Amino acid sequence: MTQSELKQQFSFMNPMQQQAVFATEGPVLILAGAGSGKTTVLVNRISYILQSGLCRPWNILAITFTNKAAGELKERICNTVPEGGGDIWAATFHSTCARILRRYGDRIGYTSHFTVYGTDDQKRLVKDILKQLGYDEKIFAAKDVLAAISRAKDKMQKPQDLLKNAEFDSRAEAISKIYEVYQHRLQTSDAMDFDDLLCKAVELFEQEPEILSYYQRQFKYIMVDEYQDTNRVQYQFVAMLAKLHGNICVVGDDDQSIYKFRGATIENILSFENTFKGAKVIRLEQNYRSTQTILDAANGVISNNNLRKGKTLWTQNPKGDKIEVRTCDSEREEALFIAKTIMDGVSDGKKYSDFAVLYRTNAQSNAIEQALSRSGIPHRIIGGHRFYDREEIRDMVAYLQVINNPHDDVRLTRIINVPKRAIGAATVSKAAEIAAGLGESIYTVIKDADDYPQLSRAASKLREFVRLIDGLMEAEASGDYSLAELYQMILDHTNYENYLRTEKENADVRIENIEELSSNIIKFEEDYGDEADLSSFLEEISLMTDIDNYDADADTCVMMTLHSAKGLEFPVVFITGMEDGLFPSRISMDSPDEIDEERRLAYVGITRAKQKLYLTKTRTRMLFGSTTYSRESRFIGEIPENLIERTGESRMQQGSRSSYAGSYGFGGERVGIGAKPGTGAKPTGFGYKPPAAKSGVVYHVGDTVLHKLFGKGMILSAEKMGNDTLLEIAFDKAGTKKLMANFCKMEKL
Repeated sequence: MTQSELKQQFSFMNPMQQQAVFATEGPVLILAGAGSGKTTVLVNRISYILQSGLCRPWNILAITFTNKAAGELKERICNTVPEGGGDIWAATFHSTCARILRRYGDRIGYTSHFTVYGTDDQKRLVKDILKQLGYDEKIFAAKDVLAAISRAKDKMQKPQDLLKNAEFDSRAEAISKIYEVYQHRLQTSDAMDFDDLLCKAVELFEQEPEILSYYQRQFKYIMVDEYQDTNRVQYQFVAMLAKLHGNICVVGDDDQSIYKFRGATIENILSFENTFKGAKVIRLEQNYRSTQTILDAANGVISNNNLRKGKTLWTQNPKGDKIEVRTCDSEREEALFIAKTIMDGVSDGKKYSDFAVLYRTNAQSNAIEQALSRSGIPHRIIGGHRFYDREEIRDMVAYLQVINNPHDDVRLTRIINVPKRAIGAATVSKAAEIAAGLGESIYTVIKDADDYPQLSRAASKLREFVRLIDGLMEAEASGDYSLAELYQMILDHTNYENYLRTEKENADVRIENIEELSSNIIKFEEDYGDEADLSSFLEEISLMTDIDNYDADADTCVMMTLHSAKGLEFPVVFITGMEDGLFPSRISMDSPDEIDEERRLAYVGITRAKQKLYLTKTRTRMLFGSTTYSRESRFIGEIPENLIERTGESRMQQGSRSSYAGSYGFGGERVGIGAKPGTGAKPTGFGYKPPAAKSGVVYHVGDTVLHKLFGKGMILSAEKMGNDTLLEIAFDKAGTKKLMANFCKMEKL
């Protein structure tokens, strides 16, 4: 086959993609815009190299950032090049380095069977070292120490480098000492952490030039995907390997560099031409994903960043709908708008999986998740957990459950030693055995722990726990405290926040979540007024969780952070919380570099949308337990106004019963999120004030009812439960729901 005939095989690609495929020699930077087909380019570039006879399959190293991406790349290569495709080194940085170290690690003091420590192993080791050195864990939290060590390794700094740079900083000096002992303990245990896989591979190359030479000769062509996300040690690794042949091709997009918090260095891609002399730069700007309107919006936002290579996305797709900027009064009205829009879209023929809801911080997911659940919209959270399934939320709800019902053994055993109270699993097991023999609950047994010889050693600790629970139960029963105050008492008396800071990864995020639960409780009390008690709250969240049973493969909309959305695409995208202080985040607003990173994150979010993009914002937002008055995100102002359609901004005349909040409810009528001033009524979070439950209303099977959110439905079953009735209702549009009669706020027709 002639070279001309071979190149004809790639005529299906656009001219710039073909350039990237055929540019095989020397350093090449492929600036691949969002949705420009970079994986297609990588696969076909490898195919072209092999079919041209430039090297053998094992002479190609293709590095990606995730095992999933590496697997997909290798699969597509094997489909394109059936013979020998499997011999290509297509792997992540970590697995590539591990493969080299398994073979030659003995040269730097490791066996071929070395262990790789995960996060839990690292934490246990650091805690042991803190005890060994006499450092207080409250001052040197294990996660903070590990983060500092990881940052040092990203920069290829050794313990002595940290000590040298400490400059009389006692904390930095202490961390350098911990780092030194940490590395020694890893070495003596024949273990590495994930950062070591990279650092030790570079160290091996530096100390053993013949091994470096061996791999330099082997890898004639090196390709690196997502190059904008590399750190210093990753750059050093590929630069050393590429030095002999110089055929290094990196693919990336500086406008999508959003992982600085993980150590990524955008300078690697910005300075590529200076680092690799004679580099060829190829821009992939044709987008195959989005409408031109969406791309124009993305271009408008990202053009405000100064440090970038520069490119302009364009498409042959239709111009498309304008971007809808929706103003809401609160985060709950925002969630209501999202739910209604999804339901309307599905009614018009779309699938639930066509919709994605993106947010800056996980704490924002709470209100949205509730709205989707109450609306019967199937959904799943990617890159996170459902709000009430998160460990810290389950802990707090378990405390509330035990206060409400101390004989709930499942919840009690969850929190009896959380935070740690020296009540071990063996003690709990003995108490459970005694309780089972007596036919009593575990709480009944531990209240009289002194009466059971098997529990004598732990009796004093059990008494302390019982005093805690009894005190909280008395506070709840007294009626002197609101639910929010009771919740705060739990946090105070258990010192739970400190437990998260000293014992858990991502403590700040977890603390945000437990503060968000406080917001949830406050809103519940506002919604239900005098009817708001602990049992009712627990019942509501239990029923809401029951609604959200979904199949991972089913037709569901997705919720995720903007960081998690990178690389994905959806027909319809909502980016929520478009407010200064939330997005861009408050901590970024004093730093031009941090604002640039946030702007790149906005660019990533905008370019996830294929057909329709909604940007939602609120006038006020309760987040982390406090209410803020919001100002529109500066990123909205960076989108050309002719691309935007604004909704939800006008208000109806004051005095109309339903106009106070100024938003649209599910029925399309103008409704308010708050009660009319002066009425003394409690506001609700879903656009209307439901009537108080009528004690005389009795529901029967076959009754037709009208629910404000779910619409018209028929009662299928009615099961008496205490002073209430569990109703199973088949709604015409929302499907079958289970609701408690006293709290569902609906009319009989």
